[in-house]
Amino acid sequence: MTVATDATHDSSLQSWVASANDPGSDFPIQNLPFGIFRRRGAADGSVGVAIGDRVLDLVAARDAGLITGAGTEFAGDSTLNRLMGAGRGVAGKLRASIVDALATGNSAAAKRAARIIVAQSDVELLMPVRIGGYSDFYESIHHAMNVGSMFRPDNPLLPNYKYVPIGYHGRASSIVVSGTQVRRPSGQLKDDAQPAPSLGPSRRLDYEIELGAFVGTGNLLGHPIPIARANAHLWGVCLLNDWSARDMQSWEYQPLGPFLSKNFATTISPWVVTCDALAPFCVAPAARPAGDPDPLPYLSDDADRLHGALALTLEVWLRSRAMRDSGAPAMLVSRGSFAAMYWTLAQLLTHHASGGCNLQPGDLIGSGTVSNETKESRGCLLERAWRGTEPLELPTGERRAFLEDGDEVTMRGYAERDGHRRIGLGACTGMVLPAI
Repeated sequence: MTVATDATHDSSLQSWVASANDPGSDFPIQNLPFGIFRRRGAADGSVGVAIGDRVLDLVAARDAGLITGAGTEFAGDSTLNRLMGAGRGVAGKLRASIVDALATGNSAAAKRAARIIVAQSDVELLMPVRIGGYSDFYESIHHAMNVGSMFRPDNPLLPNYKYVPIGYHGRASSIVVSGTQVRRPSGQLKDDAQPAPSLGPSRRLDYEIELGAFVGTGNLLGHPIPIARANAHLWGVCLLNDWSARDMQSWEYQPLGPFLSKNFATTISPWVVTCDALAPFCVAPAARPAGDPDPLPYLSDDADRLHGALALTLEVWLRSRAMRDSGAPAMLVSRGSFAAMYWTLAQLLTHHASGGCNLQPGDLIGSGTVSNETKESRGCLLERAWRGTEPLELPTGERRAFLEDGDEVTMRGYAERDGHRRIGLGACTGMVLPAI
């Protein structure tokens, strides 16, 4: 994911929105992610931009003449699809106009703060995108090796992994926005000792921390996307929790892959951080181990080799019902780097379209579980508690091999690099409800 840096990335930029200048804020003026929000009492949502602990109302800012030009015609939309479909160039121009409006020194905008700015705590954050298609990948070789070693100790990594980005088509209709409670699914379960499966609630419910990438401009059916042009089709990213019922998954996944074990819910964060904002954090992908094959030519590009990865840190926090009742804060469960992934987002998108699949504005691509080499960087409980043999110890004395009813999972992400302002992805949160 590569894009040139410009004046909007200047680390010295400050905003008249005071909370945006806090060094710990996810949403400084250098970020400005897009989302859909609804004011209290309003019937519909519209486009907003996160700035500090506030939301810039794009309709109000446009009508006041504070933002102008390309992209402002989409301010009143109830999804980001049309803005995404207009392309990266339009989003970049709109973002630059918003920077001008929010920068320190714009007294005209500051005087209208009460009209154009609203506290995030006073609004409802809605699904940012109407997602027509959702595909999930298996991008982390560490995750693939860990899971493979549990189920195939003599052959943990299948021979196709280092040649082809492995993925499957997920269920778009059950994608929900952060804060939505998730119902424990029921399905067919079968332990090794059982002669036949039975139907019941999953006993091995898990999370998976992933990065989600949204498609901007699409492609025509039958027309592949060359990797040299893949970045032009990537619009922005969010956090993604690929909830997984491991006991259902282990029974159903052969020979066609996961089905009911994945389609009951997927949670995404409400703010979409644009590729423009991430420009300073594009880095070289992790070097492949000696002896690994080079990507096939259609997945190989000089720019992608130099700047195709993202210097993002992703975290998982867990809080049980007992922890909430006692006032205990959430517990950090894992912290990993997205830069360590085996494939880049450009490679995922190019491979997805290589057979002629027509991607569309707002389609969502999941990275797969983000895991690194250390135990503390494993991105799901299946790995972190090693298939239940090494349960987590919570501050309340509880133990967790898999998620229990009432558990709340929160994912966070941020980008840091010397010489640039830290920017964040916000939070992606879901609480587990009992099965029906």
